Amino acid sequence: MIRAVKQKGIVGKQGKIELDFTGLDEGTEVEVIILATSSEIETTEYLFSTEANKKELLEAIERVEKQDNLITITPDEWHEKYSI
Repeated sequence: MIRAVKQKGIVGKQGKIELDFTGLDEGTEVEVIILATSSEIETTEYLFSTEANKKELLEAIERVEKQDNLITITPDEWHEKYSI
């Protein structure tokens, strides 16, 4: 049987991560999966990671700022088309 334990934490010195309480017995074998939250800066760095991505992103920003070649729909149209 698999049991999940979810806790938030902060990476400490030398990359050490500590869990205060897991409710598991000492010696229990576990697998650890780390899901790191990303910041807005990291996302931008990723989007700029290749010249092709950077060029496309900057061109898209420019089109939005100039309101060039934009498609606009009403909230009702959005709901009709994308409502789940």
